[in-house]
Amino acid sequence: MRIPLAALAGALLALPSPAPAQQAIPETIVTATRVPTPEERVPAAITVITRREIEERGYQTLAEALREVPGLRLAATGGPGAQASAFLRGAGSRNVLVLLDGVPVNDPSEPNGAFNFGQDLLFDVERIEVVRGPASVLYGSAAIGGVVNLVTRRAPRDRAFAPYGEIAGGTQRTLRGGLGATGTVGAVDYLLSANSLSTRGFNALAPRLPNIGERDGFRGAATTARLGWTPAEGTRLEALLRWRQNNFGLDDIPRDDPNYSGEDRRWYGQLRGETRLLGGAWTTGLRLSATEDRRRYVNLPDPFSPATADDLYRGSRILLDWGNALRLPAFGALSDGALAFGITHGVEEVRSTSGAPFFRTTVDAAQHATAGYLTLQYRAFGRLDLTAGLRHDATTGFTDETTWRLGAVLALPELHSRLHVAAGTAFAAPSLFQRFGVIGSIFRGNPDLRPERSFGWEAGMETDLTAFGQRRFATLGWTFFHSRVRDLINFAPQFDTLVNVDRATIHGAELGLTLRPAPWIEATAAWTITQAFDPRTGTRLPRRPEHVVSLTAAMRPAPRLVIAPTLLFTGRSPEGPFARYDDTGAVIAAAGTNPAGVVVNLAATWQAREQVALFLEARNLTDSRWEPVNGFATPGRSVLVGTRFAL
Repeated sequence: MRIPLAALAGALLALPSPAPAQQAIPETIVTATRVPTPEERVPAAITVITRREIEERGYQTLAEALREVPGLRLAATGGPGAQASAFLRGAGSRNVLVLLDGVPVNDPSEPNGAFNFGQDLLFDVERIEVVRGPASVLYGSAAIGGVVNLVTRRAPRDRAFAPYGEIAGGTQRTLRGGLGATGTVGAVDYLLSANSLSTRGFNALAPRLPNIGERDGFRGAATTARLGWTPAEGTRLEALLRWRQNNFGLDDIPRDDPNYSGEDRRWYGQLRGETRLLGGAWTTGLRLSATEDRRRYVNLPDPFSPATADDLYRGSRILLDWGNALRLPAFGALSDGALAFGITHGVEEVRSTSGAPFFRTTVDAAQHATAGYLTLQYRAFGRLDLTAGLRHDATTGFTDETTWRLGAVLALPELHSRLHVAAGTAFAAPSLFQRFGVIGSIFRGNPDLRPERSFGWEAGMETDLTAFGQRRFATLGWTFFHSRVRDLINFAPQFDTLVNVDRATIHGAELGLTLRPAPWIEATAAWTITQAFDPRTGTRLPRRPEHVVSLTAAMRPAPRLVIAPTLLFTGRSPEGPFARYDDTGAVIAAAGTNPAGVVVNLAATWQAREQVALFLEARNLTDSRWEPVNGFATPGRSVLVGTRFAL
């Protein structure tokens, strides 16, 4: 996994360059200002996980792929399908925005607005980009901690039919398969993809708690279709449709519940057109996208639990974006100027019912949001890149929000280094449940809630070190970050509504070292230190470990063999009161800590033929039952073997 100094790619106007299905999209161009820019000239920290790394490291789900990302901590309550929340640079799980090809896909019906990272499979994903730090100036609400962008596969320009696929099986009765094809015929290009995953899974309940050993299985399937038309150079029309559905078992601590199950379904589609004007200096585009989420959780009574539930969450979002990128002329010491501007309008709607009849939770609400943005960038004296951005969001029913971001990157070729600094603001609008949710006669949402707001800054440097005759024997990187969040949403003292009451102060460091001692090996160590606490009480915020260390490597001892081991250490993390259980399953009313844990994975790929590879994926080799969330254990040891092809 590489940790460049760059910012998020895949903005509205810039489709990545087409590439073969099994190749990563080139990383030489990324964007943080909605204008294509070389990655080393963008003032932010980003991790890019390429298609090659997804396959070499054996990542099946989005949660698995993100576990070693610096600054990002995954708190999962089981295997695939179970809730997996992300804490990015110490920000809350509702403060991480997820995009699909640059379009927000957070589920509006999720009560807190948090994204479930345990649902998405990666067969149709070309790369994953994680930008750390405030990004609301580009993408609006929920981008306080940062943004995760999934970029789907692209069609090669020089082939009419390029099929690819995989099939694998292993322990826990796991079966995984996928089949797809891309190609370009004249001015038309296409993508068709389908994949599935099924497994008996593991018992998510921690072994120390009373349980019956019931496994929480998973069955998931997804399809993607894209059709593009490029009638002339610089003009493109595109349609994309993506569907996925997962069915899975759940556990409800402190005891096993064999009749508790979930279903999660999403439809996503977009229509998009763009063209170039003024001799190619001005690119303008329009995009219409729609997302529909439907989640259902059912629990029937059984000898182990009398609980009954039939919870249904339905959320939808429609977005209309008009985006522009304008190349600006050079003057004086300034060059490579670019201006991006646009308007976005969206509608979110939620229709949800959950809970027992005497404790029924309902939401039936909608809201509109309109935003305008402007970003500017220039390069000074051939080595100093400057960026600035401003955005204004207006949502029906509460105060408008204006966000900004400034950044600079200084190239120091004499020292083989790049120095970057950035500062900006971000916000997270209250969810529709937080504003309009109803729980029987005891709780009412607060329509007057204000957005959660933050200010943050970061400074970092990346240096290439020469040794033993190698120009880039090692790469050393460090980034220090600090943020303050105010108007955090929490329960009122009587627990009858929600109010803007809390604050948070977060600071820390992301340290990275990549070694290349020989042409056949590359190893990376990443150490994240995070201090996240309530400034009024000095109490550390739950589920934010102070230390997270990942060790990854890609070893090629033979021309056709790649071995990729991974070790992830997660330090102790705080857990709030009433979220902890002792070994008998009794609730602990006092705050405490979750213990540290280590997980070791190993993947190996042998390129048997030019177009056919055999692979092995081994997860949790030590069979650790570490609890990332109190009461829920890490899935046990598993092994998967299979083959993939790209013809």
